[in-house]
Amino acid sequence: MKAALDRGAQFSKTKGIYVGALYGLGSGLMSTAIPRESRAVYYSKGGADMKDRIAKTARLGYDIGDLDAYLPHGSMIVTAVKTRMVHAAVRHLLPQSPAWSQTSGGQKIPISQADIMVTWHSLATFVMRKMKQWGVRVNTADAEAYLHVWQVSAHMLGVSDEYIPATWDAANAQSKQVLDPILAHTPEGEALTEVLLGIVAELDAGLTRPLIGAFSRYTLGGEVGDMIGLAKQPVLERLIATAWPLLVAFREGLIPLPAVPAVLWTLEEALRKFVLLFLSEGRRIAIDIPDVNRPS
Repeated sequence: MKAALDRGAQFSKTKGIYVGALYGLGSGLMSTAIPRESRAVYYSKGGADMKDRIAKTARLGYDIGDLDAYLPHGSMIVTAVKTRMVHAAVRHLLPQSPAWSQTSGGQKIPISQADIMVTWHSLATFVMRKMKQWGVRVNTADAEAYLHVWQVSAHMLGVSDEYIPATWDAANAQSKQVLDPILAHTPEGEALTEVLLGIVAELDAGLTRPLIGAFSRYTLGGEVGDMIGLAKQPVLERLIATAWPLLVAFREGLIPLPAVPAVLWTLEEALRKFVLLFLSEGRRIAIDIPDVNRPS
């Protein structure tokens, strides 16, 4: 349904600061608490160059939500095919890695349909749930359109339709079954977290390491924050937990200008710059098929 895809893309654009921040500083860091995903990333070629790996992920995320992504002149079809070829290469190469084989928990072939859906929930389901928790205005038609975009993306990435949730209620139920119970600490995930935090700080968008950690712990929760090794920032975390909902309510037109500490306005502007850079990185990167695993 083209109308639903168009509406979903427009929704992602309109709510871009929330969607982008949740993708980058929520879902992106949550991925390091997904054992199969973090190990597959760490021991594959992409794990040795995380800035390039992030850029490729950003490219896919940008194309999924682009207004014309699924039209003949759009880029999602090509990006999806290239991503599936990368997945196929990793499925072939990674079982040859002794390090991955020793830590995979008996999984013989990585990036199964189940693995893709776990990642899907860490993105689509997580983002929609957090936006509603934050008090972001999301009407039923926009929510259904956003879901449709992600349903199409899962189909194009090779997931059988029977496994793709038909509604947000089904998505939330499936997420509780396949994502929530498997979140855990791994040495590989903690190492990737450290690299990711360094890369975000390098963007120099005003996101200092303490701000990144505090906002991510607020977004992911303390339990997941502990799993991935995010340093605790008690003062900043309390400040964000108190003031961020007020800032969102103001941006959504629900309350007049609130008394928000200056650091939160700094955080919001830094997040805006981060999202713009994150998405612009996604436009430029080429998706190449790996030919080796992570150099030992």
